[in-house]
Amino acid sequence: MRWIWLDRFEEFVPGRRAVGIKNVSLAEEHLHDHFPGFPVQPASLMIEGMAQTAGILVGQARNFSEKVILAKVKQAVFYRLVRPGDQIRYIAEVEQISDAGAMTRGEIRCGDELVAEVDLVFSHIDQNVSGLEFPQENFVFTEQFKALLQTYTGAGAEGIKL
Repeated sequence: MRWIWLDRFEEFVPGRRAVGIKNVSLAEEHLHDHFPGFPVQPASLMIEGMAQTAGILVGQARNFSEKVILAKVKQAVFYRLVRPGDQIRYIAEVEQISDAGAMTRGEIRCGDELVAEVDLVFSHIDQNVSGLEFPQENFVFTEQFKALLQTYTGAGAEGIKL
C-alpha cells in the first residue's frame, strides 16, 4: 500500500512550480493516535506531502523518464500546528535541476498563515554512479501519482505530459 498525502493540485507550472492541496480530516486514522484528545497532523507527514508535491514537479520536468527519490530534507522549520478541518497548501518551486537530481524550496500554508518551510533535495537514481541496479519500470511514479495530475484542469495543464 502506498499512501498519498496530497488530495489534488491547485496549480502546476511544469518544471517551475506546483501547489498541492491537502484537506486534514478527523476521518484519517492516524489522527486518532497522534495526541489523543488534541489531534494534530504530524510534521513528518507534512514533509512527505511536500516531498510528493515537489517530487511530481521534478519528475514531470523530465517527462517521468527518471526515478526521482527524496535524497535529503535540507530544511524543515515548523511554525504552527495543523488540526482536523484545516486545509493546507504545499507550495513547491524548483530551485535547480540537473542530470543528478534537483533542489526544491517549499512552503506549507494554511490560509494566509505560514505553517512550515521545507527545502528538499531529490536524486535521479537512474543517473547514479554507485553501480547499484534498479528495476527498469518506474516504481516511483505509479499510475496513482500520475492520476493526481490528470485531475488538475486549471490553466497551464494542457502542456503536462503524462
